[in-house]
Amino acid sequence: MSQLNDISLVAQVVVFKNTRAFDELVKKYQSPIRRFFLNLTCGDGELSDDLAQDTFVKAYTNIASFKNLSSFSTWLYRVAYNIFYDYIRSRKDTTDLETREIDAACSTEQENVGEKMDIYQSLKMLKEIERICITLFYMEDVSIDKIAGIVGCPTGTVKSHLSRGKDKLATYLKQNGYDGN
Repeated sequence: MSQLNDISLVAQVVVFKNTRAFDELVKKYQSPIRRFFLNLTCGDGELSDDLAQDTFVKAYTNIASFKNLSSFSTWLYRVAYNIFYDYIRSRKDTTDLETREIDAACSTEQENVGEKMDIYQSLKMLKEIERICITLFYMEDVSIDKIAGIVGCPTGTVKSHLSRGKDKLATYLKQNGYDGN
């Protein structure tokens, strides 16, 4: 039902230029897309907001290219993925993401600040593709098949990234006092 509603909203945007229909799509997906970026940027709230905004601007301007070959959410995550990679490629200092300090101002207002900081620190230990796969699968509940469509690689490769990423996260967290209980 949700997929059918998304397609109806997309059709209204494309055919009638209905901005209210697009607003509904933004309301539905802004939190998941922002959370996706928040995990990819290891807690940088401002950057996550900027990337999410860029994603919705690009989605709106290119919505006519949505061909319904996958769900709208998969298409939108693919747009977000491309926005993230455009951002990474455009940076001159490629070590910035690896050495970025966690945005303490945003984190202090949240519950379990220490645990969230540890999660962001552990995510920094992963390769970008592992971080993307882990974020989509475990934090956004996206299926392996959809992740494969988003990142453009076979499902077996996604499974490998998930396995390696999960092992690295487990090792890091065990070394930092989390014993799995």
